[in-house]
Amino acid sequence: MIFGGCGALVFVIDAQDDYIEALHKLNLTVTKAYKVNPKIIFEVFIHKVDGLGDDCKMETQRDIHQRANDELNDAGYDQIHLSLHLTSIYDHSIFEAFSKVVQKLIPQLPALENLLNILNTNSAIEKSFLFDVVSKIYIATDSTPVDMQSYELCCDMIDVVIDVSWIYGIKEDQDAAAFDDQSSSLIKLNNGTVLYLREVNKFLALVCILREDNFDHKGIIDYNFLCFREAIQQVFELRNKLQHTSTANSVGSPMVNGKNSLGDGHLSPTLTDENN
Repeated sequence: MIFGGCGALVFVIDAQDDYIEALHKLNLTVTKAYKVNPKIIFEVFIHKVDGLGDDCKMETQRDIHQRANDELNDAGYDQIHLSLHLTSIYDHSIFEAFSKVVQKLIPQLPALENLLNILNTNSAIEKSFLFDVVSKIYIATDSTPVDMQSYELCCDMIDVVIDVSWIYGIKEDQDAAAFDDQSSSLIKLNNGTVLYLREVNKFLALVCILREDNFDHKGIIDYNFLCFREAIQQVFELRNKLQHTSTANSVGSPMVNGKNSLGDGHLSPTLTDENN
């Protein structure tokens, strides 16, 4: 089934159209998906809200949330939770919404957030994001609230770095990506704020926001970043090992002397004795 290996289901509703029929389709889709895979995360994007006033946005979100939950309750699926997001293509709300969806699918998210908090504390950083460079989705951020303006600045910085790298950072005979292990950038704003970007790997970048006065100790910040990058790599290596172990276990559990040697998801370090 299409929903068998699905982690999250995103249903988009046009906020500027009559959404009654869309709500019926939402109910049908969600209930069918839940029967196949109860672990699916259900997300609803209320799209095209740029054409609505602030009061109308809130009222539309409240009405859709109420109607959708009522239909699910009437069908006997009150255990299903729907997360709603107001989105538009004319700002970065669509990227932020997808960021929140992706974060729910990352089991290592608490570890990533903790590493960012430690980095911020030891480097006098006000806000930090771990970005997927291509999509500009942040897969993790620190525990402080996300300010939309700060997020937009970080997204724009990534665009600038990639655009400039394509023009000046790649030789004509070089077949390489615009973002590599040497990528970094520093932008100073006229309000005394510094944006600092460093490459984590070929897919991820760390973007930090800090005061210009705190950037005087750049050496300490760079050293802390190297420690952070090494910790991130260890987190992902551990994830890959666990996935490999899980795949091997699903094929068949190893047997020792005719007995299953798996305990708590790990191979038993000792052999069993059939005579005992």
